[in-house]
Amino acid sequence: MKTVREENRAPDAHATGEANASGNQPRSSSSDSWDAEAQDNNIVPLTRDQAQKLFGPEVSRPSRVTPFKVVAAQMVLSLGATLLWWLFYKPPGHAALSAFLGGAICWLPSALFAARLKAKSGAETIMSWMIGEALKMGATIAMFVAVAFWYKSALWLPLLVTYIVALKTYWVAMALR
Repeated sequence: MKTVREENRAPDAHATGEANASGNQPRSSSSDSWDAEAQDNNIVPLTRDQAQKLFGPEVSRPSRVTPFKVVAAQMVLSLGATLLWWLFYKPPGHAALSAFLGGAICWLPSALFAARLKAKSGAETIMSWMIGEALKMGATIAMFVAVAFWYKSALWLPLLVTYIVALKTYWVAMALR
C-alpha cells in the first residue's frame, strides 16, 4: 500500500531509464560497484595516426616554446614594464625598482623551475613536477614576503602590475605552441 506522498512523487530517472535535462544518463544506484582501477586499466593511448586524424598533422611536432624561452620572455616583459614605469611615473625611482622586483618575483622562480626540469631530464614524473611547482610557489611567496619586509618604500601598484604582466607570458607561450 502506497502512501499519499509516494503516489504524488514523479518516478525518478533511474527507475524509468530516462536521461536528465542536461542529456546525461542517470547516476547508478549505490549498489552498483564502480572499480576505478579497472577503468584506469581500460585507457588505450592514441596511435600517432589516430592523434593526427583527430587533432591535425601538427600534433606530433615538438613545441617551439621551451621553458627557458618563456623565462626569457618574462624577463624582457618585466624589463620593458620597468622602463615604462620609470618613464611615466613621477618620481620614477621607487616605481621602477618596485616594477623590477615584481617582474623578478615572476621570472626568478620560473627560472629555478626550468633549471630543475633540465637537471631532471628524462626522469620526469608527476611527483617531480608537483615538487617543482611547490618549490616555485614557495619561492614566489618568499620573495613577496621579503619585498614587503625589507623594501618599505615599495610601490605595490607597479610591483603587482609588472608581476601580472610577466605572469601572463604563460598564456602567450601556450598560444605560440
